[in-house]
Order: sequence, then structure tokens, then C-alpha cells
Amino acid sequence: MDAQDYIAIEDRYGAHNYCPLDVVLTRGDGVWVWDVAGKKYLDCLSAYSAVNQGHCHPRLVKVMVEQARRLAITSRAFRNDQLPLLEKELCELLGYEMMLPMNSGGEAVESAIKAARKWGYTVKGVEDDQAEIIACEGNFHGRTITIITCSSVEQYRDGFGPLTPGFKRIPYGDADALEAAITPNTVAFLVEPIQGEGGVIVPPAGYLRRAREICTAHNVLFMADEIQSGLGRTGKMLACEHEGVRPDVVILGKALSGGMYPVSAVLASSEVLGVFNSGDHGSTYGGNPLGCAVAREALRVIVDEKLGERAAELGDYLMAELRKIRSPHVDHYRGKGLWVGIVLKEKAGGARRFCEALMEKGILAKETHKTVIRLAPPLVITREEIDWALERLRDVLMAL
Repeated sequence: MDAQDYIAIEDRYGAHNYCPLDVVLTRGDGVWVWDVAGKKYLDCLSAYSAVNQGHCHPRLVKVMVEQARRLAITSRAFRNDQLPLLEKELCELLGYEMMLPMNSGGEAVESAIKAARKWGYTVKGVEDDQAEIIACEGNFHGRTITIITCSSVEQYRDGFGPLTPGFKRIPYGDADALEAAITPNTVAFLVEPIQGEGGVIVPPAGYLRRAREICTAHNVLFMADEIQSGLGRTGKMLACEHEGVRPDVVILGKALSGGMYPVSAVLASSEVLGVFNSGDHGSTYGGNPLGCAVAREALRVIVDEKLGERAAELGDYLMAELRKIRSPHVDHYRGKGLWVGIVLKEKAGGARRFCEALMEKGILAKETHKTVIRLAPPLVITREEIDWALERLRDVLMAL
């Protein structure tokens, strides 16, 4: 079958909740992917940062195959020999006392919300069913009913009510607004250190540090959603580290398994995650040995190959070179590490047409909020591959 055959089948039988570029991929290796016709592309999305280690990293493939042959799942009804080691290694790597394993990023965010609410009732002393969580305008934390409640994107909420009470939204990057929104019922502040889906929006310098101070002063949990920004993407293991901030709760996913298998996690102190008792929360697949084995190796790859350091160095280079492209369509470039948003002018005709043109030249990127092109290549990319991409980016940004 050719690409159009696959596209026709998907359009016929699949729910239309995505609008993908019309490329049908069949193979990946490092930063490269190939379509069913054999055309090669540089992946500049990395499955929204799930593939920080590169497609089909040989160490991850090896571990996954070996573990799949031994034992894939037990459920949490029994113990397995991989989960305890992942818990220990992840907690020691990031400096936390406890870890809760889940599968998708949305599940991890839901788990953090549940933990924050129960912490509020059992530790802080908030009256039952009165807990409030503060989130930011422009956020993206997932797609569940509860999570879309705190979204400011109307499409994410439209038609899915009634929504979950107990959330407030404030402007992103405004620490004064955070302090003003806190009440005695506030249990947590949920924030992306850099807003990914919002368009790779980096907050003002000092914002995260000030937010941390405010949360501490008011006994409010600082919960960092590092699902996209964490695990090396911005040049640090966690994006919060750029300001020396230690969250009370860290939420991870995506690159935690190197794109091989859905694995997510919530990390926190024993005071926070200790609120869960047997039967309070769970997941059939969460903490399964296959996912845990892959996640353990995925973390080792990030450390061994110094992917955070690579992202810092090559990200600076990429941004400097992009800023040399004086396109009449570009308003500005922004980002941190190997995570860049090319912000187009309103009159540029939308980012989609630029992504389609890049696809024709062998680069896969994706638009967000209609006017931003996101660039997030696997962290294993080389300077030579960045130069190859820059040549084509320059052609598209200048020619259209």
C-alpha cells in the first residue's frame, strides 16, 4: 500500500481528533525517520519530547526485547524485580523520597492532583471538598475531564462539561497574580517551567524562583509538570534547575521511556505521596516490569550520553543560527536548550503551511496555536545534522 491508502483507511476508521501532516512513517533511527515510500526525514518534534534519546536507541531496544522475553506485566497485585529499582534510581537521580509510577503524562498529572488534594485535607487541614489548585493561562497538562478544567483553550473544554470544580487560572509568568490568588484552601500551584503546547513560552527570569518562595510562604505545593521540559530537553535534567528551584512535586513522562513504551511518574516527599493508602489509587499497567526496565535504561542513556549537556550546547548554537535568518515572516525566536519556538507574524498565513513546506524538504515539525513552529529534535542530534536542518529552514522561512 502507498501513503494515500493508509491515509484513506485512517480517515475512514479512525476518530478525527488529530490533524496530522500527511506523511506515513514506517521506520526510525536516531534523529531520522522514513516514510512508506522510503523518503527520509529529520524528526524535529521527537513525539513531543518523548524521543529525547532518539528513535529506537539500540540500548533501549535491547533491554525491551530482553525484558519482554522474561516478563511484561504482573499488575500491582504482585511485586516485580524492576519497579523497586526504577523507584530507587529515579528518586536518587532527582533527589526525592518517593515515586508513584503511572503510564501516560495525563495519568501522572491526575495522580499529582489527587495527591495534592488529599495532602491538603490530611496534612494542611483544608476543609473537606474545598481544596483549590492554581494553574496558568496557556497551560497544557493533558486531556482528561479534570485536567481540561484548568485549560484556557476553549476547544479543549467545549462540549465536555460539566467540568471539575476546584481550579483557578492566573496569567503565566506573573508571580504577583499567584500570590493574590492564594487562599487558605489553596493546596497546590501546577505549572510548566516552560509552556510547550502553548508555544515554547519561557517565563520571565526569576519567575519560578519567586513562585517557589510564594508557595513556601503559604504552605502551598509547588507542582512542576516536566513531562515535556524534563529529562534533558532544556539543557538541564529538569527545567526548574535553571533557576535553582526544587519543586515539591515533579511530574515526568514521555522521555522517561525514550519513546519505547508509556511510562510516567510523580515524584515527591513521603509527606505528599505518603497520603496514599492501599486501594486509594492505582493502575493495571503502572509500574509493570517491561516499562520499568525500559525506563531504567532510558535514564542511564540520558546520563551516560550527557544529553542535557548536549541540549545546552547545541541549543545555544541552533538559536544563534536561527536568529541570523531575517525572514519577513518571523516575529521572533524563543526557547531553551533544544526546544525552540519560531513565532510567526500574524500576516504570515499560519504555521501549518510552513510545516508542510518543511516536510517537502525532509524536515518534520509541527505547528502550535497556528502561529508557532516548534522545533524539538532528539537530543542525540549532531551539529552537522542541525546545519542540514538550518539550510532547509532558511529556504522555507525566506521563500514562502
